[in-house]
Amino acid sequence: MKRIKLVVAYEGTEYCGWQIQPSGITIEEVLNRTLSELLGEEIKVTGASRTDSGVHSLGNVAVFDTDTRIPPEKICYALNQRLPEDIVVQSSCEVPEDFHPRHCYSEKTYEYRILNRKIPMPTLRRDTYFYYRNLNVDHMQKAAQYLVGKHDFKSFCSVRTAVEDTVREILSCTVEKSPEDIITIRVTGTGFLYNMVRIIAGTLISVGIGELAPEAIPEILEKKDRSAAGPTAPAHGLTMIGIKYGNEI
Repeated sequence: MKRIKLVVAYEGTEYCGWQIQPSGITIEEVLNRTLSELLGEEIKVTGASRTDSGVHSLGNVAVFDTDTRIPPEKICYALNQRLPEDIVVQSSCEVPEDFHPRHCYSEKTYEYRILNRKIPMPTLRRDTYFYYRNLNVDHMQKAAQYLVGKHDFKSFCSVRTAVEDTVREILSCTVEKSPEDIITIRVTGTGFLYNMVRIIAGTLISVGIGELAPEAIPEILEKKDRSAAGPTAPAHGLTMIGIKYGNEI
């Protein structure tokens, strides 16, 4: 028996998130079914990030155990021939048997993309949130810096979050606008709460339109109350960029 690590990219538009659920098809379900058919054994993958419905990924990580004789680095090629076009395994390799994608120290990076102009662009509709009101990027960037560090992010997580400890560490948070009018909020941290990045994005949008001052962020953190922060930004603007583990950092 050996443990295989997959780096998985997907466009989440047609899926009800990562984790298997009765309400619709998920990334985890497709991977389990396709791997089981390919390897001739029952496979259940364990993912690093349980992304929400409509969220995308360039580099989510999953592992599974198998007795297959297919070389680990070749599994991704065989798997991609069977997967739908909106799920692509970027790489596959063998890892130690005790490697767990959620329990090992890691740094995760997410990006939230906003098309900030008066007219939408159809080619960006699936992975970029269109927002027509002018956003002050300088104010958003100033606000983002207050989020860096170790804080209690209870104000920035869904009220449905079933965890006792809401303290998380943000290593960096930046806001930049491209010449093509795309504002990118890039957040790297050692762990995230349910809907945390989308609430950060929604709060920074509120700062960008002047509903909140950049200096309001410390007070929002201090309140530890979801209603103090901004709205939850739509899922389709969020992409998991990738995850780095231990010796990769």
